[in-house]
Amino acid sequence: MPKPACIKCQRFFRPKKNGYSIVEGMPKDNDALPGTLEPDKWKPYKLWIADLWVCDGCGFELVTGWAKSPLAGHYQPHFAEAVIASGAEVQINDC
Repeated sequence: MPKPACIKCQRFFRPKKNGYSIVEGMPKDNDALPGTLEPDKWKPYKLWIADLWVCDGCGFELVTGWAKSPLAGHYQPHFAEAVIASGAEVQINDC
């Protein structure tokens, strides 16, 4: 299977980190705007493992290759500790 490709640079992405920890967010209320527009209106929801890829041309980063299921969910008692232990640096605020 071909690697992801950067249309702008006309190059393939390269793996930067396999086993990249990432948090999926959920809105605190229904009017939360996605992404970085209103980050205070989002809270951690699920902890995932995926692969981080980078375009060596422009530096664009892409997360793909998500696990079949999350490592932990917000309803579990150890969730906050699992997020900290994973070293997750990014939360995706979208649904």
